[in-house]
Amino acid sequence: MSMQDPRPVLFVTNLVAPDRVGAFAALHARTRVELALFGGRSHHATGAVADPGVPHRHVTQTEVRALAASGDYRAVVCGTAGRTALPAAFSGARTAGIPFVLWSALWGQLQSPAHLAAWPLMRLVYRQAAHVVTYGEHVSAFARSQGARRTTVAPQAVDNAFWAADGPFPPPQPIVSAVERPFVAMFAGRPTREKGVQVLLDAWRASRLGSAPTALVLAGVTPDFISVDAGGAVHAVGHLDPESLRNFLHHSDVLVIPSVPTRSFREPWGLIANEAMNQRLPIIASDAVGAAAGGLVRDGRNGLVVPAGDVAALSGALTRLQQDPDLRTTLGAQAARDVAPFTHAAWADAFAAALDDAGSPTPMKEC
Repeated sequence: MSMQDPRPVLFVTNLVAPDRVGAFAALHARTRVELALFGGRSHHATGAVADPGVPHRHVTQTEVRALAASGDYRAVVCGTAGRTALPAAFSGARTAGIPFVLWSALWGQLQSPAHLAAWPLMRLVYRQAAHVVTYGEHVSAFARSQGARRTTVAPQAVDNAFWAADGPFPPPQPIVSAVERPFVAMFAGRPTREKGVQVLLDAWRASRLGSAPTALVLAGVTPDFISVDAGGAVHAVGHLDPESLRNFLHHSDVLVIPSVPTRSFREPWGLIANEAMNQRLPIIASDAVGAAAGGLVRDGRNGLVVPAGDVAALSGALTRLQQDPDLRTTLGAQAARDVAPFTHAAWADAFAAALDDAGSPTPMKEC
């Protein structure tokens, strides 16, 4: 790829979550990009943005191939979301004779019939991609096991300045206590099996923390999801905008990410971990969470890591942090220090370097 080539990079993805806006802006400042957004369901607690703030167009997945093959771009990047966008982008880049860069979130082979049927094509993409940019070393290791020749970690990041803001933020309902401030555990995500919310509810009930001055806040979950035997002090607050989510995190004591692997999903990262760590919260994460597998959340350093789906272990972790405020403070302070290098600038620097390297004949050193 010529450094003098004035054409932009085509970046194919489904949508842009609020936390990705700054990342794409930082990348666009380093190398011109144009986003091709094919839509779909948001997997982020704060939804998606209408305007990502960089050049973009809205397309269908079937339109991606012609766009990638048009000759208007010097490289094509595509993620793993969508059913047909990835093979279309890969094929279009090959037709145009330009580098294809895979932005991969996968750190294990998924076992649904659709994923198994598509896996021979995925292995071809891994082997022939000019570069594979990943969410973390856990994803890079898997990509290399599938034949990837060049991998670079672009660290998952949020707007640290926004999420680390110190307020003042008035305590939101329903976690205000007139007598004493409760121990507040928080979850943010979709009420689906893979996000582990039912495991969390079972652990909360088993811990009997609902009978103490505590609260379990579930963002992204509606009240009709909560059964009458949830254990008390459980509050489903539905969808939250970024400011409201930050407010809840500010007044919480721990964030829980209890994801479990399924045949069709393994938590790639969990950006809510970055958001909460900026608010000095320790994290309780399952070992099926990418932020833990990728090295951001570390057991005993800035949080607690428990086996996925293990109700007893999760219940014990909740109880341990509820009973030990000094440990919460220590873990939370370290969390804020550990998340600080995970910036949009670091993500953009790694991605831009991978794009520059995509046409070179020798592998670059992994970031």
